Parts: sequence; C-alpha cells; structure tokens
Amino acid sequence: MFDFLKKKPEKPEPAKPAAAPARAGFSPDDLARAFTVHQEEKAARAEAERAEGREAMKGVLGGSLFARSLGGLFSRNPKLDEDLLDEIETALIGADVGVTATTEIVERMRKRMKARDFADAQALLTALRNDLLAMLRPVAKPLEIDPAAKPFVILTVGVNGVGKTTTIGKLARRFQLDGHSLMLAAGDTFRAAAVEQLKIWGERNHVAVIAQGQDADPASVAFDGLQAAKARGMDILIADTAGRLHTQQGLMAELGKIRRVLAKLDERAPHEVLLVIDGTTGQNALNQLRQFHAAVRVTGLVVTKLDGTAKGGVVFALAREFGLPIRFIGLGEKPEDLRVFDPEGFVDALLPGTLGA
Repeated sequence: MFDFLKKKPEKPEPAKPAAAPARAGFSPDDLARAFTVHQEEKAARAEAERAEGREAMKGVLGGSLFARSLGGLFSRNPKLDEDLLDEIETALIGADVGVTATTEIVERMRKRMKARDFADAQALLTALRNDLLAMLRPVAKPLEIDPAAKPFVILTVGVNGVGKTTTIGKLARRFQLDGHSLMLAAGDTFRAAAVEQLKIWGERNHVAVIAQGQDADPASVAFDGLQAAKARGMDILIADTAGRLHTQQGLMAELGKIRRVLAKLDERAPHEVLLVIDGTTGQNALNQLRQFHAAVRVTGLVVTKLDGTAKGGVVFALAREFGLPIRFIGLGEKPEDLRVFDPEGFVDALLPGTLGA
C-alpha cells in the first residue's frame, strides 16, 4: 500500500568504455618522417661519394694515355685547323675510343669549325667535352636494388683475369654499408682458389657463402644459393661464375643453363647480369660484350683496372656500340675504389679544364 514510500533502487550507471590500449608501433607520420630522413641521408651519402669519386678519378685517370695525349695537345693554344683535328683523331683512336665513335666526334667538330662556330681552341675543347659527355650520359645508370625481389639476384660473368671475384667482394661490402643483407654463391667451381677467396671474405664480413666441391655444377651452386637466400629472407644474392673466354662456346652455353635454373625458383632471376670487363683490353672488350650478351643477356657493366696505364677510351666505345648501363668502374684495389660510374667526373678527369692546364 505504501510502496511509493519505499526507496527505489538506484539505476546502475552505464559502464564506461574501457580505455583503448596504447597503439603499438609507429604512426603514419612517424613512418613518413623516418622515410624522409632515410632518403635525405641516402642522398647525402651519394653526394659525398660522388665528390670523393671525382677526386679519385682525377688522381687515377689523369695519368692515363687518354689524358696525357689530350692534355699535351691542349697544353699550348693550338691553331684551329685540320692538323689539330688530325691530332685529336689520333689521340682518341690511340686511347681505344674506337674508329666509329672517333670519326663521328671529329666530323662534328670539322663541320662546326668550317661554320666558324669556334672562336678559339678553348671553345673546341668545350665542344669535345660536351660530345664525350653526350656519349656517356645515357649509360650512366646506377644499379638499383628492387626490394620486392627478395632476394635480388646478381649474376656476375666475365673472361679470366678481369677481377670478377674481387669485384664481388667489393660489391658485397658496398651493399652491406647500404644496410642490405646478402649471401654469396661460389659458382667458380673450376678454381678452388676462387671459392676459398669468397669463403675467407665471407667469414671476415659475416656473410654466408654457399659452396660445393671443386668441379661441381655451377648451375647447382647457383640454385642452392637462391634457395638458401630465399629461406633466410636475404635482400641480395650475388652468384659468381667461372671466368671463360668468350670464344669457348661450351662454357658460354653453361651461362645460359645457370640463367634457366635460377628462373625455376624465380622467373625474374637473375635480376641483374653484370659483365666485368678489364679496361685495359681495348677493342677486344667489344667482342667480349657481344658474345656474353648473346649467351646470357647482360644488363650492366663493371669496367675494372682503370688505374695505372689504362687508356680509358674503351668506356666510350662500349657506350657507343651497345648502350648498356655502366654501373661501376674500378680505380684500384681497395673496396672503396669500386665507384659508381659518374660521366661528368670521368670526362673531366680525362680532359684538361682549360688550355695550358
């Protein structure tokens, strides 16, 4: 009867939503800032390396036959005449630039000279620099590692004695400094010393090396290397091969087999086929590239041994004849002497900047 006097039970307050757990990881803004910083650091390193590389090229290539010939020619203020063009032609051919490329350059200068485009020899020297740069700029394409490849497979090929195995060690060191994980496959099974060389380098630098016994099938070594690199989530695999003369058809066919075997595990592999060329071999380098390209589809070049008495002009001949990217040049024995190809630095190291320089 007096129920209305009874105290009604209080309604329970609605439960407050539980606090959201703290988000783990990084926000999109954090990631964007980190990426920007990484790109800026990468660009700064590239610029510093470019500056160091130009100094190194000036010191090394400045003593080449190419530089000495043209430097001597322009050390005086030569007269603009046919004799000067003949001397330039002789210097370029003697430095292994090649007859075809040299003829094109000299004919262009001859036409401009007749049209009175050159006020003096300095203007002609500037025109020569521009012509040489125009040949090299299209092939100056640094090697880019595709992060989606996982691993990015680099197959290195070349004739005997070009410094291929040494180049692999230098490349691996470069990739390590760039923060990449990598493995090596010791596919030069004809030379026990080559396998041992890679193993020692791998131990010193904490890089795994996949190897089999001497005279093992190089395609099998490459296959095992790719399998292992995939299983361990490596960024890069560099596969060595035995040096071979470009005239040895059986060994050249073996390179095609290696390519086919790698494609069974990754249809895009190898992602880069680097031909290592000795810069002192002159016009024979063109024949090497022609044969290796037919056998295994070369995608990039490394020109080694440009230190010492190398003529250097073969770089222009290769660019003119094939148009394939020149990824690196070798200026010495130290790891840092393998330099990203820089056409401006290369040409400026070979030519005097001004008359009398």
